[in-house]
Amino acid sequence: MSNGHGQRAAASRVAKGLLDRGQVAEAVAVLAVWAANGPNDSDGQGLLAEALRIDPSSKLAQLAFERMEGIVGDHAQLDQAMAQWSGDEVARLDRELARPAFVRAQVGFNNNVKYKNQTFHIQTEDSGLDKPHIITHLFADGGRVIKGHRRSYAEQAHQEDVAQHVRQLMKAQQFEMALSLREGAFDDIIEGRALGGLEVLTTPPRVDLQRLATQKKSRVRADGSAGTKVAEPAPSAGQSERAYFRLTVLRSLGGGPGMYEPRGAEAIIGRAGTITLPGEAFCHAREAAVRYRDGRLWLHDFEAGNGVFLRIRAPVELGPGDEFIVGDQLLRIDRNPPPKDQPGPGPTYFYSSPKWMSAFRVVQVFEGGALGACVLARGTTLQIGSTYGDFVFPSDTLVSEQHCLIEEQAGSVLLTDLGSRTGVFVRIKGEQELVGGDELLVGRTRLSLELVA
Repeated sequence: MSNGHGQRAAASRVAKGLLDRGQVAEAVAVLAVWAANGPNDSDGQGLLAEALRIDPSSKLAQLAFERMEGIVGDHAQLDQAMAQWSGDEVARLDRELARPAFVRAQVGFNNNVKYKNQTFHIQTEDSGLDKPHIITHLFADGGRVIKGHRRSYAEQAHQEDVAQHVRQLMKAQQFEMALSLREGAFDDIIEGRALGGLEVLTTPPRVDLQRLATQKKSRVRADGSAGTKVAEPAPSAGQSERAYFRLTVLRSLGGGPGMYEPRGAEAIIGRAGTITLPGEAFCHAREAAVRYRDGRLWLHDFEAGNGVFLRIRAPVELGPGDEFIVGDQLLRIDRNPPPKDQPGPGPTYFYSSPKWMSAFRVVQVFEGGALGACVLARGTTLQIGSTYGDFVFPSDTLVSEQHCLIEEQAGSVLLTDLGSRTGVFVRIKGEQELVGGDELLVGRTRLSLELVA
């Protein structure tokens, strides 16, 4: 870096940042060095004045004044400081201090969870860099703390991405408490047979979520990790002669084969392919492809038809616009539009019933894309079933009494199968790795995947 106004401005910012951290001597050194490192002008004099304001007895500031005024003397201490606080070092610190950082606690999460006809509250908080730990409390009975989880992030407090790390840790710890509650981990505490209390944990949050390729261009492995899309190699001659998987038809309204075992490294689902699904009115000519590559089996959506849906094995995180199937019902997650029922301009009196908070809505989609019923979440939760819930389908025999639950937790929407008979299927819009035992739904045709050794 060359001397100039920009460097001295950076030095001023760095000194302020060091002061905020409590590093007073270092801040004074930076100001003194860069007051003397350059012309004796208003910029340099301003830096020197700030250094003397912070520490009037600073030896470095006195040496900087002598250097600026051309006074001959022993300035070895100043020269040593100049080598330490070089232009490159000041630029590095300026970049570091410009990154999003926090000393005070980040804003946490607060959510209600319904479980066994009771409403519980989960609250996750950060204590900030001065006390680097995350605490999650589970409240019952309107305010009684029955369980707490605490984790330290002291080892990550000095990482460049500490803010992002803490945010992810808070979200995962919030998920962990909600999922543990639903799995019955705290039943004995709730029913008074065991004590709760605060538990200090050293292992990462246990979050059993299933990640799916619900977005276009996404590529997700079976373990939930994101894959990198690479150029697809051409299938070899040997690959075209053998079968890598078979699909057994579990349900079909149009007849056709009971099983498909296509040969080759790629099979198209649709009338133009090898998995034709005759009689399936909702299957496009080229709906999707199942591809074998490097020991893995992938489902690739073509984006042209009605989609292929994968049965979920664990709670799945969804976003606005994501589609899923319950029984024979195609449903979609949507954001709630901003309210437009406020009073108009002028001296208008406005009366209404109290408005319930709602985090999202679920919309029914009919054949042809027409929208049907729409149900808003009651607060942060929405339950679907044939008998119980907020969105009820009593005439759909494939929908269980309590089929699935959708809830907002830590800013995300989670879809959970409540042990239904026929499952919950989520639409795949990118590339999803398939494993043995997976079930696919194309229109109303249900298929079970088996890998061929």
